[in-house]
Amino acid sequence: MLVPGPLEEVEAVRWVYRAFVEEGRSEREIADTINTQGLRTDLGRPWTRGTVHQLLINEKYAGDNVWNRVSCKLHGDRVRNGRDMWVRREGAFEAVVDRLLFDAARVIILERSRRLTDGEMIEALRSVLAHRGQLSGLIIDETEDAPSSSAYKSRFGSLLRVYQLVGFTPDRDYRYIEVNRALRALHPEIVAQVVGGIREAGGDVTQDPATDLLTVNGEFTTSLVLARCQQTAAGSLRWHIRMDIGLTPHITVAVRMAQGNASIHDYYLLPRRNASPSRLRLGEANGSFLDAFRFDGLDMLFELAARTDVMEVA
Repeated sequence: MLVPGPLEEVEAVRWVYRAFVEEGRSEREIADTINTQGLRTDLGRPWTRGTVHQLLINEKYAGDNVWNRVSCKLHGDRVRNGRDMWVRREGAFEAVVDRLLFDAARVIILERSRRLTDGEMIEALRSVLAHRGQLSGLIIDETEDAPSSSAYKSRFGSLLRVYQLVGFTPDRDYRYIEVNRALRALHPEIVAQVVGGIREAGGDVTQDPATDLLTVNGEFTTSLVLARCQQTAAGSLRWHIRMDIGLTPHITVAVRMAQGNASIHDYYLLPRRNASPSRLRLGEANGSFLDAFRFDGLDMLFELAARTDVMEVA
């Protein structure tokens, strides 16, 4: 549980937001002022334009938090999880900055680049690349008189996309990030489709706003997970399904994406006894034991949720 830190640090953060939003000071001006007061970052370093910018876009100051960014099994190494495994919650703890002030800072950051055309933003980033030899969110935020990394994300969808436009290839393959971002956007749409299908079939369904766990007719629970399609070196297709074992749903709806991850391939409706492992590795064919639960659509789930009038049955 995160709680506000020392009062002087809390006041410093609030002053940064007020100076940026109400006084119209730039990140560089704010950093210079903080440094003259002898304050240092959490790493004991002087403040810079980039570190001030990162403070202004950090959702924790508005009370929101994201869990499961990293994980570590017993005696194992820390692993950075994909964004599809993150759990985000608004109002997770006491806010340091009023949400209206936080939102105002975000609007200012985005608006100051709106006057620039796409071409001008691309040229600005090409200049940064030529000067620094590489790109990252922090490098962009440290650059004076250039749009921020968050402005590039808002305009072009992602930093990876804008990196491609300026001809920069990161050392690491970030394509999986793009796929995970698309799957995160798709997940609530599919959940909404499932909820709508159950209700259209005459069933009753409630959705946990924190976990998206569905409770159907007060009788069984359902969790929906998306599995990206991956291709092996030999050309075979594979899907790695991460189960919501912490939620212990009665039925896990595993949505397998088609090759390219732009559309849905099929669905597996896995009862709890088959969904007990934390991960399930599927190929194109998985034997009758698993493929008995494979469906081209979700009609079977809707049939399970349907209700028939007692008199009609009689």
